[in-house]
Amino acid sequence: MRRLLVIALLTLLVVPTAIAVEPDEILSDSVLEARARALSKELRCMVCQNQSIDDSQAPLARDLRVLVRERLQMGESDQQVVDFLVTRYGEFVLLRPRFSWHTALLWFGPLAILIIGASGVLVLARRYRAKVGRSAANHEGLTAAEAARVSEILRAGEH
Repeated sequence: MRRLLVIALLTLLVVPTAIAVEPDEILSDSVLEARARALSKELRCMVCQNQSIDDSQAPLARDLRVLVRERLQMGESDQQVVDFLVTRYGEFVLLRPRFSWHTALLWFGPLAILIIGASGVLVLARRYRAKVGRSAANHEGLTAAEAARVSEILRAGEH
């Protein structure tokens, strides 16, 4: 019984994405349909914003899926379809923005933050080691008796 319940719940999780592309949208030409699906997975739903139009059930996503299929049926290349949508909606329609000078921060920002963070950690680690090394050599923080005892132990260990 428990296994059946788990299977039913997993099925319910899969169903929304499976029915995003409605049967009346599917093209009879399997090659064009494959191109349309590939393009739809690369285009952002302007309503959902973090979903592709292939996964979204929003009415605008459906309209965009139909538009992509219509333009492919008219004989346009994938790049022409993408260029048309970018002209109409801006580069925000692309799930993976193109590389240009104004998107450089999107591409290199995470790397820059990682490098700056790693550099900061290295600087702090070196300062800490230097401070610990100086205090150990000078026996800082020790009383005179403790410093004498440490020196005695160190000398005894050398023999």
